[in-house]
Amino acid sequence: MQTLSLEYPAGDPPPRRALAGVVGSGDLEVLLEPGSPGRSTVAVRTSVDGVNEIWTAVIDRIFADDNGPAVAVEINDFGATPAVVRLRIAQAMEQATRQTDGGTP
Repeated sequence: MQTLSLEYPAGDPPPRRALAGVVGSGDLEVLLEPGSPGRSTVAVRTSVDGVNEIWTAVIDRIFADDNGPAVAVEINDFGATPAVVRLRIAQAMEQATRQTDGGTP
């Protein structure tokens, strides 16, 4: 099991938590919580050994915008491709930052 911790500059935290995906064959789970203002953290746990450089490159591109929301992201991976990583993080970000109409989120 590989682990990786990354940190990025960010804006303000989003209003809510989010979950995207499931840990299963070839997929991953993204747990996202509001982070500390000005800082995003990403913790990756993967079943695939020797992929820290790939993970770092993918996550660096996702968090390249310093004005993105400040989040604490936990990723539990079971061999997902970089495209799935980007999709799941985007889904979680959309859920966490979605504006509500006063009813259910």
